[in-house]
Amino acid sequence: MEKLEFQTIYDTFQSRIFRYLKRLAGKHEAEDLTQEVFIKINQALKNFRGECQLSTWIYRIATNAALDRLRSPSFQQMAHRKSSDDSREWDTEDKDVWTGETIPSIDQELIRKDMNRCIRDFIENLPESYRTVVVLGELEGLKNSEIADILGLTLDMVKIRLHRARAKLKKELEAHCSFYRDERNQLACDPKTVFEGFRKK
Repeated sequence: MEKLEFQTIYDTFQSRIFRYLKRLAGKHEAEDLTQEVFIKINQALKNFRGECQLSTWIYRIATNAALDRLRSPSFQQMAHRKSSDDSREWDTEDKDVWTGETIPSIDQELIRKDMNRCIRDFIENLPESYRTVVVLGELEGLKNSEIADILGLTLDMVKIRLHRARAKLKKELEAHCSFYRDERNQLACDPKTVFEGFRKK
């Protein structure tokens, strides 16, 4: 593929992939990872044969890069030291890059901006396999079949992981968050007092 085509891909996907990587690895890591991902994309374009959608191929490269970083000993040590300071970006008013329309979410009310402070830690603390499918499915708005292609899983396995991740997240939220309707009649939540004290220790 020509250089112009890579530039088009970069212009189309850079902001979306950066946002995705922030959600998986944090803003500081995402800046580095985004550069790494697009270098890999540029190098691999000549081998892309269109066996899958371009977006799926790009997300696969980004996901593998993020997981490699998350599993590295240096990241594990840093994450342990900075766990109280490093926050991920959980913007949920996402728009489809092609249509500009807001992407619907199955659990949209549980992942609103108004509730980020309450649920962010719970999503971050999901096991890696669950967190990845939640981010791809609920926040990136990808179909189960696309997630299966990106992660190299069967469709049934994706469905199982999403079901278990949602159940685990719901259980944690109900145990540790107080839900209410705000002045706009939108669902919101606050950490329960006991849990908030635990988090500050």
